[in-house]
Amino acid sequence: MTAESLRIALVQAASGLDPAANRAALTDLTAEHGPDTDLLVFPEAFARDFGEAGSDVSGYAEPLDGPFATAALAAATGVGTTLVAGMFEQGPEPERPYNTLVVRGGAEASYRKVHLYDSFGHRESDRLTAGPTEPTLVEVAGWRVGLMTCYDLRFPELARALVDRGAELLVLPAAWVAGQRKVEHWRTLLRARAIENTVYVAAAAQPAPRYSGHSLVVDPFGDLLAEAGPGEPDAPEVIRATADRSVLDEARRVNPSLRNRRL
Repeated sequence: MTAESLRIALVQAASGLDPAANRAALTDLTAEHGPDTDLLVFPEAFARDFGEAGSDVSGYAEPLDGPFATAALAAATGVGTTLVAGMFEQGPEPERPYNTLVVRGGAEASYRKVHLYDSFGHRESDRLTAGPTEPTLVEVAGWRVGLMTCYDLRFPELARALVDRGAELLVLPAAWVAGQRKVEHWRTLLRARAIENTVYVAAAAQPAPRYSGHSLVVDPFGDLLAEAGPGEPDAPEVIRATADRSVLDEARRVNPSLRNRRL
């Protein structure tokens, strides 16, 4: 069934080093902000923060039916929404888990981050395993949603592959590390992915000071529908927007770049 609109809420909130406290925050924030939404998105690594750069996070990896995913399912089901949030998932290499998004509630899926953050002096691949390169889509309330995580944003091939498979909205939880030019890169790349693919983009980020904040929703024309500020760890910020199928169709009519490709 095709839905004409999709109600989206992004939760810009910091995760800590205590998984139980993060699960409680997920539950409380979902209960407060999940009603009257179709899709509620939390940041990357919300089950447990990365800790100091290069930290071993393997001890906090969980299975897809573990405590965090179970809490996400209960929270989403309780308010009748679909929830997306990041966690570390146990994998074939115990010392290098996956960086995974779980989708729970009205839809169920998981996505293992493809592009690990080996950039700007970081080496995520030392501690984590990259996921398979097959794009992951899920249907949420009649919309085809493509899943990406943080550093994936810098690789337009993944966004295009998702759109080629039918994505109408790209959802990107992130812990976009703060630094010189980083907010400008974040905002520019998110709008670029929306414009070049004529697709909605919704990106939920962890807040300043460690990360960049600026969670935002962009429409297929590249217009900003909602944007948070840099934020702060103790003050979650929630932004809302509605994806409208008529806008998606109009953008693809006015700017038929997907049809005009020659390569």
